[in-house]
Amino acid sequence: MLPKGLLISAPASGTGKTTLMLGLCRALSDQGLTVQPFKSGPDYIDPAFHTAAAGRTSVNLDSWAMGRGLMADLVQAAEGADIVLAEGSMGLFDGVACPGETGSGASADVAALMGWPVVLVIDVSGQAQSAAAVAKGFTLMRPDVQVAGVVLNRVASPRHDALVRAGMADAGITVLGSLPRMKDIEMPERHLGLVQAEEHSDLNRILSAAASFVAEHVDLNAIRAAAVQTQPPAIQPRPCPPPGQRIALARDAAFSFVYPHQLNAWRAAGAEILPFSPLADQAPDPSADVCWLPGGYPELHAGKIAAAQNFRSGLQAFAETCPVHGECGGYMAMGTALIDKDGTRHQMAGLLGLVTSYEKRKMHLGYRLADLHAPLPGYSAKARLRGHEFHYSTILEQPDAPLAHVTDANGADVPETGSVKGHATGTFFHMISEAT
Repeated sequence: MLPKGLLISAPASGTGKTTLMLGLCRALSDQGLTVQPFKSGPDYIDPAFHTAAAGRTSVNLDSWAMGRGLMADLVQAAEGADIVLAEGSMGLFDGVACPGETGSGASADVAALMGWPVVLVIDVSGQAQSAAAVAKGFTLMRPDVQVAGVVLNRVASPRHDALVRAGMADAGITVLGSLPRMKDIEMPERHLGLVQAEEHSDLNRILSAAASFVAEHVDLNAIRAAAVQTQPPAIQPRPCPPPGQRIALARDAAFSFVYPHQLNAWRAAGAEILPFSPLADQAPDPSADVCWLPGGYPELHAGKIAAAQNFRSGLQAFAETCPVHGECGGYMAMGTALIDKDGTRHQMAGLLGLVTSYEKRKMHLGYRLADLHAPLPGYSAKARLRGHEFHYSTILEQPDAPLAHVTDANGADVPETGSVKGHATGTFFHMISEAT
């Protein structure tokens, strides 16, 4: 039987749910509980911070890109834990307009599917009793989503706290905690292009401070009492084929974005993963039968990658006989050149003609549905894949044959079609699952 769980969400982004999530993970761990974290949505950054706070690998759950069976399988990561804490993305009901595998990608979909009540973090700055109207509306939006209570954030004073609590009491909303305005708790920047969890030297101090802050102002016993037994649907997932039997996987600060569920599926299928570091000028193991270059931050390490002659020549030799696939940052590194933020052009591996630029940054963000024109490792031509794209680099040249017909969640074509040339394939989107 899986442990009880809760989903931490909010009416909108920027309301403080990550501070609460990380503080709860560490505070409950400090009490001796084994906390299993999850993240709703296609996010690489927050799960790394969850993992650091809870000491247990955080797993993504995504209703647009994942089927019910896959999510039911992934939630088994909570086996042996004492409590589940899942962090939502954006606002609780925010998703895309056109549903995907299981829903719109909204955090509410995950809460409903797993039976987790929601702890709603509400930024009450600039309002008092009116905050209760927001909370009440969230309790009524979806009958299949239960709001266990609210944690008030950015409370200005005891008087402010009393007024907000009075409004919540009148609306029948349980207040589980009240966080005052606090500048000492500065969460590290987590969005694309900035520091990652493992690179943040001060992270443990920040997490300990967040835990103390949350433990002081949130009723941890009430939080634990609000959790409900995790009850995933009894559906078997579709197999996730590994890209090969022996997989040379780039792994370092420039190539770090791999979903845990993919690595676990590859290993479960009997594949062996052979990590190597392009930044350390290491080449893929020539005994591997496929090379996989994940996403990450090659634009921040472009000079070092360009100088890694052993990596580039080894990758070129590997691609003469075996498939090489890159996602986002890995795709960029497989190209001919990468232009950094200062406008300097750096030589990349040259497996593809792709030229990308980080000089004039523009955000490319959203779900992607790809109908393959050619096979990529693990999938045949005509396979349909679901994934997510998030980068600031722009394509200047993409001369090779398109790998896929790619659309966004609304069905509109996107120009980042991926590329195929010989044994080399690459996409700007990160694959999450095969579409049904």
